Amino acid sequence: MTVITIDCETIPAQREDLRQLAAEGVRPPGTLKKAESIAEWEATQRAAAVEQAVESTSFDGGLGQIVVIGWAVDDQAAQSVQVRDLTLQAEADMLAGFFVHMKRVTAGTSGQRPVIVGHNVTGFDLPFLWKRAIVHGIRPPLWIPRDPKPWSDSVVDTMTAWAGTKDRISMDRLCRILGIDGKGDGPTGADVWPMVKAGKLDEVASYCRADVERTRAIYKRLMFEAA
Repeated sequence: MTVITIDCETIPAQREDLRQLAAEGVRPPGTLKKAESIAEWEATQRAAAVEQAVESTSFDGGLGQIVVIGWAVDDQAAQSVQVRDLTLQAEADMLAGFFVHMKRVTAGTSGQRPVIVGHNVTGFDLPFLWKRAIVHGIRPPLWIPRDPKPWSDSVVDTMTAWAGTKDRISMDRLCRILGIDGKGDGPTGADVWPMVKAGKLDEVASYCRADVERTRAIYKRLMFEAA
């Protein structure tokens, strides 16, 4: 059985029309009833609320973009592909390259479906990958599940494997519980977009590969394998 551990790093929407789409959903808090209170909010707080809404598109596979995809096959060293710039074409080229890598991984497996491992992979990484693939019209390998459930035989989500379907736990916290080297003083997911804006895409890729290694170590502990 081939095990593929994956992780994606994402950023907010880059297309101006999609940023405007995110902004359209920003409304004054429902607790504000008076016209003057709403007007004050529009004048003093709307801009920050719009910026937050746009930043949050990094969690939306329809609006945000992927900048790095990391993976590891079985016990091999983690690898990654990354965009050359922040254009949609660069993202499309990266996705196509990643899918080529994945097809090579399974070329000699006689049709046996790999197991995909990731932290929150069913709730975030795989749905985001699929949505970006649909946006670009790039067909993923057929064995990559489109809407996997945490209990699927083709996926092991380390977050739900530990916390269950109704709870959450961060990768770093779970690493610390299991005695695995966590993120420490290094970057976190919140640092990805600032790092990308600062031109540190190679560092984001390195961070992504490290997360793949951490996720694989968690998976091995969950499976009672040596890690």
